[in-house]
Amino acid sequence: MTDASVALTHKRVLTIAIPIVLSNATVPILGAVDTGVVGQMGLAAPIGAVGVGAIILASIYWLFGFLRMGTTGLVSQARGAADTGEVAALLTRALMIGVVGGVALIALQVPILWAAFRLSPASPEVERLARSYISIRIWSAPFAIALYGITGWLIAQERTRGVLVLQLWMNGLNIGLDLWFVLGLGWGVQGVATATVLAEVSGAMMGLWLCRDAFNVPSWRDWARVFDRARLIYMAKVNTDILIRSVLLLAIMVSFTFLGAGFGDRTLAANQILMQFIEITAYALDGFAFSAEAIVGHALGARSRAALRRGALLASFWGLIASGLLALGFAVFGGAIIDTMTTAPEVRIAARAFLPWMVLAPLLGLAAWMLDGIFIGATRTRDMRNMMILSLLAYVIAVVLMIPLFGNHGLWAALMVSYIARGATLLWKYPGLEAQATRVG
Repeated sequence: MTDASVALTHKRVLTIAIPIVLSNATVPILGAVDTGVVGQMGLAAPIGAVGVGAIILASIYWLFGFLRMGTTGLVSQARGAADTGEVAALLTRALMIGVVGGVALIALQVPILWAAFRLSPASPEVERLARSYISIRIWSAPFAIALYGITGWLIAQERTRGVLVLQLWMNGLNIGLDLWFVLGLGWGVQGVATATVLAEVSGAMMGLWLCRDAFNVPSWRDWARVFDRARLIYMAKVNTDILIRSVLLLAIMVSFTFLGAGFGDRTLAANQILMQFIEITAYALDGFAFSAEAIVGHALGARSRAALRRGALLASFWGLIASGLLALGFAVFGGAIIDTMTTAPEVRIAARAFLPWMVLAPLLGLAAWMLDGIFIGATRTRDMRNMMILSLLAYVIAVVLMIPLFGNHGLWAALMVSYIARGATLLWKYPGLEAQATRVG
């Protein structure tokens, strides 16, 4: 594609976005099956153990999300510049980071588990089973983390149908093995963990097959290029900035949960239910943010300022439509969704009291989600890091000022302030991003 503005259409955006939205929709289904199969054992401890173990590993793996985002930005730019050698070499670098990171987690699993259970103590039985669960699942860490790089590479290539196929394969296999190992063979918690390990290993193998085009380019094993000092340093800077930004974002979300706990069990339960609305919003808007990553990165690599702007606007247009539909859906069906998630009358009442914040969240958070995608595609990760620092500061100020006046409503307002701050600060930096398109080279 010599002119990056060619074929920048609504269809192109939706072709990238829709498979990601569908792929994300399968994630909660797997969690529900994991919980459901151990629930058939008739004991509380296995359910808690799978939940605790999965959360601990998900939190650790989430920190490696920089590999997915950084890979997408770098590969999309190399693709826009028609540098097929660098596209292939970037896949090799991403896979190496995934393997090294996973091996490090295996080697450090003892202190990691010690720290995790100090931060999140559980009953002796739950902790025993959770340790067993994690001690099995940790062996697929190199494959699970490498999958971040594979997914990022495929998104940059705008091959999100492959991402959907990969997710359907992994989750389908995981569910089938769950049923066989737990209900058929009676392996319990260990069966759930083993099923996930096999699914992640097979997913990585399928991912490599989907990326097979890269292995037809000799540069994937051109070690002088793969280990080029300048490129490695730049990739490290990009990934480090994203990691810091992710940790700061995690600090907001974790503090939100802890602060909500201070309002009592009923309010804490209501907040946890409403956080599922936030997750739904993230899953839906991710698709359009990923479209922005791939298209903006490609345009930047091709040095087309016009294509960069058009791509950002097209992806944001569809993100706006999605956020509007989400807000409308939460307004109309939010009460019914709450009722399906809890039967406790007092929790239902409390959750309904804070439901208006869920209607606002997709609208107030749209700019943050879309600009994250735009800046990732442009690998303007230093701006992302610095603007997240400012957003965290805005959130802290809002917490200090609003919670004493408005209680849990103040807490939700502070979270919305963090969304607005992320969007506003990145928008402030956007003109410099466009200007970069004419300076690349």
